[in-house]
Amino acid sequence: MQMPGKLRLGVNIDHVATVRNARGAAWPDPLRAALLAETAGADGITAHLREDRRHIRDADIDALMAALTVPLNFECAATAEMQAIVLRHRPHAVCLVPEKREERTTEGGLDVAGDQSRLADFIAPLREAGCRVSMFISHDPRQIEASARIGAAVVELHTGLYSDLLADGETALAERELAALRSGAEFAASLGLEVHAGHGLTYENVEPIAAIPELMELNIGHFLVGEAIFRGLGPAIEEMRRRMDLARGII
Repeated sequence: MQMPGKLRLGVNIDHVATVRNARGAAWPDPLRAALLAETAGADGITAHLREDRRHIRDADIDALMAALTVPLNFECAATAEMQAIVLRHRPHAVCLVPEKREERTTEGGLDVAGDQSRLADFIAPLREAGCRVSMFISHDPRQIEASARIGAAVVELHTGLYSDLLADGETALAERELAALRSGAEFAASLGLEVHAGHGLTYENVEPIAAIPELMELNIGHFLVGEAIFRGLGPAIEEMRRRMDLARGII
């Protein structure tokens, strides 16, 4: 069996901004983290500009767009405000995510199937502006099919449940969820969608996800920012890169 090729790593820097904002100061700087991530081997940078600006702020997006040499994956909710910001910056990629003010982090996938008409209208000008549009969804075939139908180029499969089940010791249920993620990735690729994945991934759980052959990119943030406290951001990213490559049979 031929092994899949190298998997891209997108590093999410949101929680560098969380630490900065907790103190109300200018440090740590998310742009500095992004540039360190580039040096450490990140293939792209992800930043989620939430409506409440709880971590990444508008000025951070300005700085990232001006300084990055790797692609920016701009995460946002499907609102008129965010559409205007995207069209002003025209980042490489836009990933649409569900967003609730009371949540600590993104809790689930976007309901594309239940909101097809609005989302199709929302992404049309983004596509015309040259942005690669991604839908952050579950592995539900209905959501995958709807994403392809409205013209998304990419789907990012939510790996949070898989990660939580493993953390809770629910091995059998985690294996079932992993099998569903594999099936979802295969189905999405069969529809011509590029397939990414992310949420809750760590050193301990990343390799079975990274081994899914249809996946082209993983987006990982919170764990890497946390691990950076102990080993530094560059080494933390390098170790994640090593484990992803190991899962692909590259090393």
